Amino acid sequence: MAQAPYTRVKDFLKQGLAEGRWTPGAQMPSESELVSQFQVSRMTVGRAIRELQAEGLVTRVQGVGTFAAHLARVSSTLTITDLHEDILSRGHQHQARVVLSRQEPTADGLAQQLGLPLGAPVFHTLIIHYENGVPLQCEDRYVNPACAPDYLGVDFTQTTPTHYLLEVAPLWEAQYSIEAGQPSAHEAELLGITPADPCLIIVRRTMNRDVPITLARLVHPGARYQIHGQFKP
Repeated sequence: MAQAPYTRVKDFLKQGLAEGRWTPGAQMPSESELVSQFQVSRMTVGRAIRELQAEGLVTRVQGVGTFAAHLARVSSTLTITDLHEDILSRGHQHQARVVLSRQEPTADGLAQQLGLPLGAPVFHTLIIHYENGVPLQCEDRYVNPACAPDYLGVDFTQTTPTHYLLEVAPLWEAQYSIEAGQPSAHEAELLGITPADPCLIIVRRTMNRDVPITLARLVHPGARYQIHGQFKP
């Protein structure tokens, strides 16, 4: 069966987004350009863009154009947010201390999670985030070098890994595990709590199509952190 004209346009734009051809916030081809490229009607192009907009992959600004969406904010259940922005929104100060930033050989288990051969290089950072000087999160993160080759050169006291990765490696899928648990002895020391103190622990893996980008373990002292949400039927 022949492919419908609008799906050709939609698939072209969707593939370009997956490959990072248009980074979040970047302007995409105009409707006129797409009409000319695919030799289809403006109505056909409009349908393709509307469907991408409904899927949260693009945004449209009347009279200006179509832009690649910031996919961090595309979720009906749980949103990936930048901790720095969360803290600033409360009128507080965010600071970060980089405990570790290096390249390591990929160990068993981690290799499978990131789709890398055992022993292949992986980037590893360990960062403590503070709100008004109080430790709020221990971020233990591994990054696939193929998705962010310049990762270790970034000053993470000035920007967060989440913010940087969303800019250079747009995600299409995120997998979460959230549980109440206890920190490791090292995490407790870094957070200024005891190993017996309850924590909220989030393990998050993000992917671009079938390529894993990053695996992060985020540990928050239970007495200092809450998840807020809103639901409207």
